[in-house]
Amino acid sequence: MIACAVVLATPFFMGAIAPQTSIDERILIAHNQERAQLGLEPLAWDPALAQAAQRWADYLASSGRFEHAPENRRDPEGENLWAGTKGYFGPEAMVGAWIREKQYFRAGVFPNNSVTGRVEDVGHYTQLVWRATRDVGCAEASSGREDILVCRYAEAGNYRGERPF
Repeated sequence: MIACAVVLATPFFMGAIAPQTSIDERILIAHNQERAQLGLEPLAWDPALAQAAQRWADYLASSGRFEHAPENRRDPEGENLWAGTKGYFGPEAMVGAWIREKQYFRAGVFPNNSVTGRVEDVGHYTQLVWRATRDVGCAEASSGREDILVCRYAEAGNYRGERPF
């Protein structure tokens, strides 16, 4: 799995979602709207992945660090990270930052999927749409200045020599 991180600069709107919809559901909807456009199976919400994401999000918020969790080689999970101005971005904007990476995506074998030649420019997107990924769990935490979103994916994606979809 290739890891990378992005900081969102502008809001992103995915469409009308009822105000009573939970943040978890909104994150899942944002993921599955993009997957549906590609004809991919929708992801299911996994509470265990969400709990693991919450532990890492809390760590990042309390430590001031912004880095991927160490990989568990026996049971690998994919991971996307996002950070932005506290209280300014909704979950659709957070996930939307990863989806916008598709502007740099080109079909083919991973990691040769970026028109820029930099896998960092498409790594969040390819994880989000990885064909073999079936489950996602995400969590937010806040530091003094920023909100952090961590999403965990099973099966992990971004494997060298494989096609994302």
